[in-house]
Amino acid sequence: MNAFFATYGALATIPVVVTVCAACLLVLLLGYCGARLSIWTFVVAAMFWALGAPIWACVLFVASALVFNVGPLRRLLVTVPVMAIIRRRQLLPRISETERVAIEAGTVWIDRELFSGKPDLGRLLSEPYPALTAEEQAFLDGPVEEICRLTEDYEVSRERILPSKVWELYAEHRFFGMIIPKEYGGLGFSASANSAVVGKLSSRSTQLQVNVGVTNSLGPAELLIRYGTDEQKNYYLPRLARAEEIPCFALTEPGAGSDAGSMTSHGTVFCNDDDELRLRLTWNKRYITLAPVSTLLGLAFQLSDPQNLLGKGTAPGITCALIPTDTPGLDITHRHDPIGPPFHNGPTVGTDVVVGIDVIIGGAEGVGRGWQMLMECLAAGRGIALPGSAAGGAKTVARVAGAYAAVRQQFGMSIGKFEGIQEPLARIGGIAYVLEAARRYTNGALDAHAQPAVITAIAKYNFTELTRQSVTDGMDILGGAAIMQGPRNLIANSWAGVPVSITVEGANILTRTLIVFGQGAIRSHPFAYREIKALAANDQKDFDAAFWGHVGMVVRSLCRATVLGLTRGRLARSPVRGPAAHYYRKLAWTSATFALLADLAMVTLGGELKRKGALTGRFADVFSWMYLGSAVLRRFEAEGRRREDLPLLHWSMMDAFARIQQALEGILQNLDVPLLGALLRSPVAAFARWNCIGRFPGDRLASEVASILQTPGEQRDALTSGIYLPDDASEGLGHLEHAFRLSFQAEDVKRKIKAAVQKRQLPKSDPEMLVDDALKAGLITAQEADLLANAEVARDVAIQVDSFTRDEYMAIAAQDSARSTTAC
Repeated sequence: MNAFFATYGALATIPVVVTVCAACLLVLLLGYCGARLSIWTFVVAAMFWALGAPIWACVLFVASALVFNVGPLRRLLVTVPVMAIIRRRQLLPRISETERVAIEAGTVWIDRELFSGKPDLGRLLSEPYPALTAEEQAFLDGPVEEICRLTEDYEVSRERILPSKVWELYAEHRFFGMIIPKEYGGLGFSASANSAVVGKLSSRSTQLQVNVGVTNSLGPAELLIRYGTDEQKNYYLPRLARAEEIPCFALTEPGAGSDAGSMTSHGTVFCNDDDELRLRLTWNKRYITLAPVSTLLGLAFQLSDPQNLLGKGTAPGITCALIPTDTPGLDITHRHDPIGPPFHNGPTVGTDVVVGIDVIIGGAEGVGRGWQMLMECLAAGRGIALPGSAAGGAKTVARVAGAYAAVRQQFGMSIGKFEGIQEPLARIGGIAYVLEAARRYTNGALDAHAQPAVITAIAKYNFTELTRQSVTDGMDILGGAAIMQGPRNLIANSWAGVPVSITVEGANILTRTLIVFGQGAIRSHPFAYREIKALAANDQKDFDAAFWGHVGMVVRSLCRATVLGLTRGRLARSPVRGPAAHYYRKLAWTSATFALLADLAMVTLGGELKRKGALTGRFADVFSWMYLGSAVLRRFEAEGRRREDLPLLHWSMMDAFARIQQALEGILQNLDVPLLGALLRSPVAAFARWNCIGRFPGDRLASEVASILQTPGEQRDALTSGIYLPDDASEGLGHLEHAFRLSFQAEDVKRKIKAAVQKRQLPKSDPEMLVDDALKAGLITAQEADLLANAEVARDVAIQVDSFTRDEYMAIAAQDSARSTTAC
């Protein structure tokens, strides 16, 4: 009898369990779809009724539903107290004026989609992926090709100066005026073309691209185009386009690098004896590229106006001006000696330099707007010159390392056939594919007049870091050939120059830990910045809309992260079919997880999150690789889903999700959230490791990518397109490519000889030692024998490294010493 009642009681609970499970599934479904509050209210009311809730619970629910669904009541009874709590506990970060300007600079692009937790995957696919115009391509194929042909990187690095003919071509073809509109005598090129030119120049010589990159990025030309007066534009822009003026821009100083608010360079407005308004400037700047050879100095300084002569207050703030470098009191005579490839760089000092107020960029309207100008220019500029240069460098390493791995032999076979070499080769090939995809994708946004500040910061940081990894892998593969300097060494200058690119335009550590996520969490988030501004302005209505929208986003992200995590993203809808489809679904899963954890960190840590650099760096990594993965997917679609590119697609996306997984695990282990911290660090982290978003590519896939780099043809050419390839077989890359092609063609002949050895038609030995025997036996033709001989000669030439007599070596050392003394 007892057993009967126990069984009956258990069966009686089944409907309740089923109802509860159904209710949980319904809640997950509503949250996953992002249902409106009115729908939630209706569904919860139905659940109360179905579960037979008591009268008091129903009354409480009705009262709560009334409060939350009626805007004025919700604001009065809930939102106002919430605002008070947030202020008291400082749950939202305080934004300084400098930070506000930086956050509001530029525009928001697909970064908001990625941050939303529910990205519009179709939009990611529909964004522009532009090609160059016929005019832009002709410039690459003509003047850029010519200027590369005239430059020998090793000689430039030794002489520390470009040939005079190169400077003539700079001026003749308006290299310094690529961004200047045609009506002012410039070329009026797109961001895509600007980036492509810099990339091709960098594949030949760092100094070539530095001169062009700097003059076409943050500096006088861009500032004048955006903010200059008509008089300033009409005078300076044509002169800059014709290289009659060599510009530089001075921002960094000893006590103010990333912290521009600490700038001590200053200018004071005064009225001279002739009742003319003048500026008295004093500054001490350093790390200024092109300063030692410049004729026009762009200067950022703190402006004070004690008598308010300009009508902008007594302390207008950071202001930008253009000052001719022959102005009395201005000194550009000293130089820095940058690590790696030489380029013109030095400090500039000014003491009591007196100029007219017409030097202020933008005239009266530009007073005090310098920081805004700089941040708005950087919002676009970070996505052009350095990413273009990095992509060009990565593609060059791919070309060189692939050819060298195929040509260089050890133990009777090409080193590229060893898995230990294929692993770094695959990284090199994958990075080249990713960076070119992201370069074109980012510049597509810039060409469409977007200025995605967060995305360009992602580009600057990741392009330079990934190129550093690529060059390091290339150094490992080339071994001794990469560390002996001389004309044959094709990547040493890139390796030596990597620290420069990771330092300029915002040091990479700062960019990763403060800008990408710190700025992105506020600007790219659909609601965060709106909440901060509404709270500061005490705008209850706007805060109410933003805050409850944010709450709805958190609920949706929680439900989507749960559902997509349990189904490994399978329920997300991909905008495409085929081999790329599951990567789109994984991207949706990643976005939901990222949005949930980001909101959790922002809500619980509040303003303290700014000081959690290690944690924000990991968030930045997730954000970055979501973007880079999106760019790869866009490239694969834009280029026609070519079957031969599948290894590159799979390697790039697997690598991206594996890096995301690493970052997520680091976040879960270190997110010290009150009450939830232990849960995140143990069971949730363990589940995330087991149910991981991605793992690194396997050896078989690495071998396929490495094979692409070691096989002549269209695919290798497409992967490394846009770099300079010399047609002269007597110079470094020229004879390496020549040996590579011959070695590849000779492989068929070697296989014939090896087959003959296996059939015992020839004795056992290396194929190269059996050529005469094979020819006499009629196993190969005379033409094939010549091919093998030529290939071996070319191979021997290609693997040689430079050597110098003692006199030559000492002459080089003396020359370097003399230049260092002169520079000092």
